[in-house]
Amino acid sequence: MNIGEFLLYVVAVIIMIATPGPVMLLVASAGLKGGYRKALKTIFGTNFASLILITISILILKGFLELNQQWLNSIKILGCIYIAYLGFQILTEAFSSSIKGHSAQLKTVDGGFKQGFLVGISNPKDIIFFASFFPQFINITADLDFSLMLLTLSWIILDFTTLSVIYLAFNRLARSKIYHHLLAGCGAILVLVAVYGIYSVLF
Repeated sequence: MNIGEFLLYVVAVIIMIATPGPVMLLVASAGLKGGYRKALKTIFGTNFASLILITISILILKGFLELNQQWLNSIKILGCIYIAYLGFQILTEAFSSSIKGHSAQLKTVDGGFKQGFLVGISNPKDIIFFASFFPQFINITADLDFSLMLLTLSWIILDFTTLSVIYLAFNRLARSKIYHHLLAGCGAILVLVAVYGIYSVLF
């Protein structure tokens, strides 16, 4: 087994998950409203979406599936529109709760398994990762199937652990004076990610 390459994969996955993006921000927002239980359900949803994308990537690697670029671009655009919609929801609630008072909470961005899955499956960052970056590490062992299983299990563990740590970090800030600014920042970044995703597809 190529330990160095595997460690590089681990570091790359952690950085990718922890980098501000739709999944990370949704988990943080859901956790701020519903606590760890709600954040956990959201993480399970995003994790399940990742498993589907990994499966598609494996099928492509094994030659069982070939994706049409136009179809893939359409999925990316629809995903970006949905992510932008969530971003505007968070922004609206952040400004609304700021006006009503510090004790106000998020009302519309609940998170949960379904929303976590929809964001995860339509996240342009994840689609690009599993379609291009993920296959670069399939040679960490001599056995392709074992490599794919190891990469998949590692992703699941790292995804769950990293997002849980992110939730805990955001949760500590939930009662601080920057609470509403934090939510507004999450919403704004989601909208920017969506706009950039659409721009990268169309231009």
